Amino acid sequence: MTEATLAHPSTSPLDVQRIREDFPILRETAHGKPIVYLDNAASTQKPRQVIDAIVTHYERDNANVHRGIHELSNRATDAYDGARQRVAALFGIADPAELIWTRGTTEGLNLVAYTWGLANVRQGDEILLSMLEHHSNLVPWQILAQRTGARLRFLELDDQGRLDLSGLDFLLSERTKIVSLAHVSNALGTVNPIREIAARARAVGALMVVDGAQSAPHMPVDVPSLGADFYAFSGHKMCGPTGIGGLWGRREVLEAMPPFHGGGDMIEWVELESSTYAPIPTKFEAGTPNVAGAVGLAAAADYLGTIGRDAILAHERHLIGYAVERLAEIPDLNILGPRSLEERSGVISFTLADIHPHDLATILDSEGVAIRAGHHCTQPLMKCLGVGSTARASFYLYNTTDEVDALVDALHKARGLFGY
Repeated sequence: MTEATLAHPSTSPLDVQRIREDFPILRETAHGKPIVYLDNAASTQKPRQVIDAIVTHYERDNANVHRGIHELSNRATDAYDGARQRVAALFGIADPAELIWTRGTTEGLNLVAYTWGLANVRQGDEILLSMLEHHSNLVPWQILAQRTGARLRFLELDDQGRLDLSGLDFLLSERTKIVSLAHVSNALGTVNPIREIAARARAVGALMVVDGAQSAPHMPVDVPSLGADFYAFSGHKMCGPTGIGGLWGRREVLEAMPPFHGGGDMIEWVELESSTYAPIPTKFEAGTPNVAGAVGLAAAADYLGTIGRDAILAHERHLIGYAVERLAEIPDLNILGPRSLEERSGVISFTLADIHPHDLATILDSEGVAIRAGHHCTQPLMKCLGVGSTARASFYLYNTTDEVDALVDALHKARGLFGY
């Protein structure tokens, strides 16, 4: 890598030691050593503020929401509806009704495929994806194409794992019904130019869907300004609880879509032979919702909003730049993905000699260092890169340069154990 590639902020804008005090799990040990948690692209840890919000809900306000007359139901309903407003505010969403609660990014993408997709995509239509996509942004569209006779098309990558947009105008046409892309690659950290692609997709009348699982936690995202029609994200990747996430959609698109699930709460009126449906967002939220999850996610949104995602982004660039410099000291270590920090989020995927990533992860775990190893739910990408799997270290607001040093020390140990 060049000197320009390695340039990074010399200091972090965050008081990381104070932030770490908010995360009880960071005081735990693994195999008798302090935990160095570098698996944040898979899931993030939870601050005390989120844990306390969930516990308080169950201890003081727990009840089913909507249509309850009693005090606890009213409290739960207020907390549930208020949570939607707080999370919407974090993403610059002026109309909270455009934010649908889901179980996470995967369910959000499936919702679009099964509702808008089945209602609008026909034989001969085309769906444009990329070689970077997580299986959650590939398999639902495969199923849709198989059911409708549509054709999948793919943006290729350059030698740094960035989208090659030179063929975009060729791939986009009046046959393109859907363009669905990750904002940030979970496997390489590549930050994609969503605004540019969305504008070109909309120009041919295509629906623009964004997998925001890896951008929502790590950078400022004003969702409506992306120019997309849908944006899906997961709570557990942004300090929130598991089992809760969101799908933002433009009101006029959501209102024209059929429901995803049928059942209680999503209805307006039910007869024996037919039903009418509630307005958005309730139309897409059948059954008893994950009230505690919404409360916890709202607390996470407040937490991230207080710290500031601009500061989180700057901190991660500081860490990534430092990590790239330190990892360059290890012979036979190859980092995959963009060389520019501006085009990379807080993910470093790498290989080390011919050591299998699972073996690396096992040795690192013995040193207290938690990374992810495997294909990262991106098997087509791994095939494109010519590897079966990679090791992946991913960073967040509570990680430190000392933890980068611990990663490097553990990799040197692994290298030595394999005779290098």
